[in-house]
Amino acid sequence: MRTVLNHTGGMDAFAAPAGMTLSSGSFSLSTLPRGAMGTVIGVGPAENTTLQRRLMELGFVAGERIEILTEAWPGRDPFIVRIGTTTFALRRREVETVWVELAHPGSST
Repeated sequence: MRTVLNHTGGMDAFAAPAGMTLSSGSFSLSTLPRGAMGTVIGVGPAENTTLQRRLMELGFVAGERIEILTEAWPGRDPFIVRIGTTTFALRRREVETVWVELAHPGSST
């Protein structure tokens, strides 16, 4: 299994799963700050866990718009995520394998 470590200015480092090619604007949902918006590009590595399957059933599927609304203070956990038109309170460890492409400033995504 190959892991690629990326570090982003102002955000935590994250590891991209083997077999997934991520663009420079792609991040694990668990690393995003409040107010971040983007589009889901995938969930998880090749093996499909029960949690990953459940996230997909809830709407964390490729192409779906996502926004981080707020986060608990202190600790940033749980945080509030809007996926499509549904709002969830989630722990960051639950969404480590949800991969998001950030919206570019001025885009409608």
